[in-house]
Amino acid sequence: MNIALFGTSADPPTIAHQKIIHWLALQQFDRVAVWASDNPFKTHGASLEQRSQMLELSIAEIQPPIDQHVQVYRNLSHRYTLESLKIAQSVWGNSEFTLTIGADLIAQMSQWYRIGELLNQVKLLIVPRTGNQIESADLQRLTDLGAHITIAPLSTPIISSTAIRNSHSIDGVSLSVAKYLRQQNLYSIIDEACDRTKLK
Repeated sequence: MNIALFGTSADPPTIAHQKIIHWLALQQFDRVAVWASDNPFKTHGASLEQRSQMLELSIAEIQPPIDQHVQVYRNLSHRYTLESLKIAQSVWGNSEFTLTIGADLIAQMSQWYRIGELLNQVKLLIVPRTGNQIESADLQRLTDLGAHITIAPLSTPIISSTAIRNSHSIDGVSLSVAKYLRQQNLYSIIDEACDRTKLK
């Protein structure tokens, strides 16, 4: 099997995450495994359970439906991607795994836990992000560590989870995620922003 792995902080998941997942679903993968992760380089505003629920809501909203081979696998959630890979290998055996990351993570990736071991067991698919320049030096550093890199022919909107948390606005998240943020009272979402989307 050919399996795409996409772990993300999803704090909250944005329409950019949704676009990446939708694009992965249209590629020649037998399965797309998505999970919320605790990034050791970040602090999180929502619990792992809440972020997993938001990812599920975001995937369910994609049209036409893609859930036949795209799913949130909560058992893959781990602060270290290598450990998530080991769990995936125990589930899907000798499958070929493609790890999907956003371009904003390239510079920090060389500092990941046992990164050489990880990169020698997966293909690396990098999704460009508008506003984030992909530096050749960063790519070379990963290649030197064993990475087999492909740049996805895809560009995501200029939307970040950090900006959503800091602005307390639901601009940039899907409708179902916006409703969930209100229900769970996450990120101190501003009522005026919610009024504009008629979520009350």
